[in-house]
Amino acid sequence: MAYKPQYYPGNTSVAENRRKHMSNNVEKLRDISDEDLTAILGHRAPGSDYPSTHPPLAEMGEPECSVREVVEPTPGAKAGDRIRYSQFSDSMYNAPSTPYWRSYHAAINFRGVDPGTLSGRQVNEMRERDMEAYTKRQAETEMTDWGLSGLRGCTVHGHSLRLQEDGTMFDMLDRRRLEGDSIVMDKDQVGVPIDRKVNLGKPMSEAEAAKRTTFYRVDNVAFRSDAEVVEHVQTVWERRTRYGFKPQA
Repeated sequence: MAYKPQYYPGNTSVAENRRKHMSNNVEKLRDISDEDLTAILGHRAPGSDYPSTHPPLAEMGEPECSVREVVEPTPGAKAGDRIRYSQFSDSMYNAPSTPYWRSYHAAINFRGVDPGTLSGRQVNEMRERDMEAYTKRQAETEMTDWGLSGLRGCTVHGHSLRLQEDGTMFDMLDRRRLEGDSIVMDKDQVGVPIDRKVNLGKPMSEAEAAKRTTFYRVDNVAFRSDAEVVEHVQTVWERRTRYGFKPQA
């Protein structure tokens, strides 16, 4: 019998969306070309070769190792790519994803990833071509609403509690904005101007964002409305506390 993982409890739309993110069962909503993705990441010039930190593994003549024989290297590790990062921020106003769920998605579905979760941002460090594949997956799917999410390598501050008058998430460096009915980005993730406007597609309506979000909010899907999730969180808290204190019985 095949094992079917149970990623997250709950019967609400938020719980279902969290399961979708963790399992990578997410809907593709837009296309972003490799050239545009490279431009907004800002690590190298679009179309250029991947810089490397060591020769390809096939040329290194490494000693025999049973672990290496079992574990297939990622494409980036195999080629010797350098380590690079991408960092997303997500608005508290029903953005589709949250920092923790971006980390879960990366760690469960991609290899060679070092995820970091902070209060309002999520960063992943990976071999460069692996990082681009992961970023493209999150950028093109329902995990990201470019009106309520942003690719920000620095200066994330102020994003979480503020929306601009047009409903898009505030960005101190003005990396992306609403033009007509689409979000465009004309600076890379650290705010350096690029030579084009990258069209990231239409932002979600408020109703669509509320349907796809992984945030619990009292004005949408309240956390305490999902009894199974509350029970799960309380159980985890209790067991971590008990074992943290090393009970004798």
